[in-house]
Amino acid sequence: MKNAEDGEQETIFIAVLFVLLIQQEPQSSQESRKMVMYVPAAWLRQDSLVLVAKVWHGSLGARVPPETKPEKGDINMSDSGECYDSKRPIEDDDDDDDIVESDIDLDNTDVVEPDNDPPQKMGDPAVEVTEEKRDAAQTEKAKAMDAISEGNLDEAIDHLTEAIVLNPISAILYATRASVFVKLKKPHAAICDADAALAINPNSAKGYKVRGMARAMLGQWEQAASDLQMASKLDYDDEIGSVLKKVEPNARKIEEHRIKYERLQKERELRKAERERKQEAEPQEREALSALNEGQVIGIHSARELDPKLNAASKTSRLAILYFTATWCGPCRMISPIFTSLAAKYPKVVFLKVDIDEAREVASSWNISSVPTFYFTKNGKEIDKVVGADKNGLERKIEQHAG
Repeated sequence: MKNAEDGEQETIFIAVLFVLLIQQEPQSSQESRKMVMYVPAAWLRQDSLVLVAKVWHGSLGARVPPETKPEKGDINMSDSGECYDSKRPIEDDDDDDDIVESDIDLDNTDVVEPDNDPPQKMGDPAVEVTEEKRDAAQTEKAKAMDAISEGNLDEAIDHLTEAIVLNPISAILYATRASVFVKLKKPHAAICDADAALAINPNSAKGYKVRGMARAMLGQWEQAASDLQMASKLDYDDEIGSVLKKVEPNARKIEEHRIKYERLQKERELRKAERERKQEAEPQEREALSALNEGQVIGIHSARELDPKLNAASKTSRLAILYFTATWCGPCRMISPIFTSLAAKYPKVVFLKVDIDEAREVASSWNISSVPTFYFTKNGKEIDKVVGADKNGLERKIEQHAG
């Protein structure tokens, strides 16, 4: 079995032999290629090739620079086994970045460009409507219906406008003209007339229906769904149902999208508030931690000493154990070294030791009737208790509550 020294000597021999071979003038290029083809695979090891380069350049009189070793703290990229990309972005966990909302996949096939025509002529609600005017308005409406049946929509608008001027307090006239504006793909004009109809009669099914259809043409899916659902409740027809089949899925997607991002925004605000709370609490926690000797038992000699320790444990959400003992207590002398060793084993738990004869006020406030007694507190509340020198029971309780 070869050792490292034999391997190094073999490498040097291979390198020198390779240089001597390539220094010989080959008889032909074909022979040169054959010679290279028969180079043993061992010669192609990285250390051999490096040495060949050094010997070859040295034979030509070139100066080979010495190998440099990386200084302390440098990273040898060739040995790291990892790929590094200088363009790879640095990950940032900053939750304060704005939430970028994704697009919603909506069916907008029938959405039209909004109409920007001058406002249509409206009736004057202060005008007195006589029977004669009402009859004349009905005549104009009938002419409009004939024009609609013949496909003359602009003519129908003219007749309905005349009818509205004659009877400006008729919700059905406004709703009818609105329906013609929908056919003309003028949703803004239709919404204006539908609003007028609903102002006159808040229960106008046709007013809600036409306004819903016009809002759908503008891509106002939620408002359209609301109007069409109201129209369906007042006076359902097949046309309302047909439009609702398209409008409601879009409206539902928008609502789900809004709920999702409202939730994300709320979660972001909660995280921000939590970070701010932690930032404000950090100085207090550091101050509290400075009052707690991790891994050690803290002796308590008075109530004035106990309260700051319990408060510090509460601020840092740590479990605190009050060990009530006495110098004359045999079981206490047995369990005390164990209590000390547990303090070292559980450094994130606050171990407090109270001599009931020295701190009578503390013993009295905790109603101590026998020793040793161990009280477990967390976040300012008593959560458990162990009475007696029960080593296993004591550690079991610590493991239970220290998490």
